[in-house]
Amino acid sequence: MGSIPTMNDSITPTITLVVSCPDKTGIVAAVANYISELGGSLMESNHHTDSRDRWFFMRNVIDTSTMSVSVDVFEKDFMPIADEFQMNWHVRDNASRQKVILLASKASHCLTDLLYRWKAGELLCDIPCVISNHENLRSMVEWHGIPFHHIPVPKNDKSEAFAKTAEVISRHGADCIVLARYMQILPPDLCEEYRGRVINIHHSFLPSFIGADPYQKAYDRGVKLIGATSHYVTEDLDEGPIIEQDVIRVSHSCDRADMVRLGRDVERAVLSRGVLYHLQDRVIIHGNKTVVFS
Repeated sequence: MGSIPTMNDSITPTITLVVSCPDKTGIVAAVANYISELGGSLMESNHHTDSRDRWFFMRNVIDTSTMSVSVDVFEKDFMPIADEFQMNWHVRDNASRQKVILLASKASHCLTDLLYRWKAGELLCDIPCVISNHENLRSMVEWHGIPFHHIPVPKNDKSEAFAKTAEVISRHGADCIVLARYMQILPPDLCEEYRGRVINIHHSFLPSFIGADPYQKAYDRGVKLIGATSHYVTEDLDEGPIIEQDVIRVSHSCDRADMVRLGRDVERAVLSRGVLYHLQDRVIIHGNKTVVFS
């Protein structure tokens, strides 16, 4: 369940190499020479240097069809280069799909959009299950052939509910967790365990209007732009590294309901782009910021 083969799956075998490290002369040359010596070829290559921090970022998609070694050997033999340049790095075999668990509450628009894009082959991942603290989304999720877990979260003591949630996530071996308008604050231990792998959509252009009911706050301030932000979740509410943002213009004639209606379109687009960038290893976290090779 939760896996759909599509025409969009890559025919050419590829791996993605992601690197961040202190900036230093020779990094690109060393990596490119290593790939060339093994018979691999670059299908996509992105670089960026943070001039203030003197930190280098790189993402390479490598065609492995003519490479003389396996992915495991590539990874093992790359270690001396990584050590030389003090790299934070990883290699992902793009034929291996990540397992993405979706969490949602009552609102359906973000979850519906993600499931549509997944079923259409736009998001190449497996979805082992959906978890919700309400029952109203069950029929839609199960129509997609995905298991639905209803885990109510009582107001007084949420510890047992989050323990059950963590157990389901662990049992399904989640690589990534997406909060598709899940209106609960995850406990710090869960945020820490999946640091850099929990994506949230906040219905505001952060850092403005952190927390609950941002549309009401925006209406009260008479803003002329409303937006949405996809970001990684940390123990600090709505303050994790930002992946993607967008805005839409509003006017004095818009009431709160208009802002909610217009904002939902932005939320859907921003969350889907954020999830796609994460699945394609286009996001590199650096402190509380990100480099996104979109």
